[in-house]
Amino acid sequence: MTMASILSNVLPMVAVFVIFYFLLILPEKKRKKQYSTMLTELQVNDEIMTRGGIIGKITNIDEEYIIIETSPAKTKIKLSKNGISSKVNKEN
Repeated sequence: MTMASILSNVLPMVAVFVIFYFLLILPEKKRKKQYSTMLTELQVNDEIMTRGGIIGKITNIDEEYIIIETSPAKTKIKLSKNGISSKVNKEN
């Protein structure tokens, strides 16, 4: 085998890996970092949405859990921080 034939066999595989890295792996790392940052920056009175679609205001934050208030009747739900989907931004 010559060097040219080895390169012609290996180069497409390297190119596919590089494309996968930039299209799949790098954006996923960025999303995970943004999600982790959002979780650490949560504060009492922030409005969040759970993965189940429930929207509520944070009343208490613990190391692993948060308690949210979901209605005017002061219904409280305790859930894991991993159950938070996103922070709801209120526009003033």
